[in-house]
Order: sequence, then C-alpha cells, then structure tokens
Amino acid sequence: MTTQERLISILAERSARRGQFTLASGRQSTLYIDARLTTMSPDGLALIGPLALAALRQSGWQVDAIGGLTLGADPISYAIAYASASSDTPLRAFTVRKEAKAHGTGRLIEGPFRDGDHVVVVEDVITTGGSALRAVEAVRAAGGSVSGVLALVDREEGGRAALEDVGLAVIVLARASEIVGLLHDA
Repeated sequence: MTTQERLISILAERSARRGQFTLASGRQSTLYIDARLTTMSPDGLALIGPLALAALRQSGWQVDAIGGLTLGADPISYAIAYASASSDTPLRAFTVRKEAKAHGTGRLIEGPFRDGDHVVVVEDVITTGGSALRAVEAVRAAGGSVSGVLALVDREEGGRAALEDVGLAVIVLARASEIVGLLHDA
C-alpha cells in the first residue's frame, strides 16, 4: 500500500461519517469528513507531512511558506514544515486568523510569514473553495504571492474548479470518491 493509499484509508476509517450534516459552506450533505481526526493524530501527521512535501516539490512551485485558514489548515501546514526541516529548502508555516485580533499587533497572519513570500495556501477539505480564497486574500493583502493551493481532501463539489477559475493551481492528496469507496457502509 502506498503512502497516499494509507492516508485515504485512515481518512475513511477515522474522518468520514454518513448522516445528515451542515457543512462550513452552509451546504447540506450526507457525507461529513472531519479531517482533524486524521490530521491531528501522530500517524496522520507522519503520513501527511512527507506526502504533501513531495507533492509540492513535484509541482515545481516556488514556495517559501505554507499555511491557511485556522483551524483546518494548521496541523497540515505544521506537518509539511516539519517534514521539510532537514531539506535544502525548509518551509515556514503560518496561520491565517478568521479575523484580526483586537490586541497586540492586530495581525491576521500569525507565524514567520514575510512580505514577499511565495506561499502555498493549505486547506483540509475543499467544498466551495471559500476558506482557501479567504486565506489567499489575506496572504496577498500582507504582501505575499500565492503559488497555489494544496488540499488534503477535495469533496468534488466544485470548490477545486472555483479556485482554478480564478487562476489558482490546486494539488489534492485525496478525493471524497476515494474515501467513500472505502467506507464500510458504502
């Protein structure tokens, strides 16, 4: 079993549930993918970091830093940054807040993000692409340039196309159809 197949298997086992759910996008769905149950586990992090780093290196994108909208993007970004630590080009991870904090520096982006960084925006699950677009806007407003979007899971409900329609390249590590294919009640 490849690393990607192991990741999809873990996502199906831990993160995917059937039922009636309202997604962050407001859409109704009979499939819920709580990626955090995978991305916040030791074995999930150990798979995601190297797999995503290899996908980024293969893309040829220029990347200085990785991050996205908190909370879904955080563990993925940190896993990738950790996996890159011993490479010739380590990546810095950052977090985009949902709103700027009202105290201290009042920043929307936290961590070692720098003006001029080439960034990959990270998303745990893409449905409409809205969360990734919010992170893209924050990065651009702070002086970064976005090389592309890396998503752990594409729900295959139009979000990837919406991102591509505005000129963003997208890398996906797993698709909902692959996860559903492994669900016991599928």
